[in-house]
Amino acid sequence: MGAGIGAGLVALGVGLGIGRIGGSAMEAIGRQPEASGRIQTAMLIVAALIEGLGLFAVVVCLLISFKLQG
Repeated sequence: MGAGIGAGLVALGVGLGIGRIGGSAMEAIGRQPEASGRIQTAMLIVAALIEGLGLFAVVVCLLISFKLQG
């Protein structure tokens, strides 16, 4: 049960983090349109790192769940 709650919290955190990155990037592009390429590159890199961390956390939750069952 705890591993499922943990995986849900991870998904919630990843969604909030990526949403915040996207919003901040769009605001920054609106303020400086000439820097949009650099902003988008940084946004994609950070979003990929957050997704990777989220995937790692979900895998850890699943491993804990399987270890407790067996």
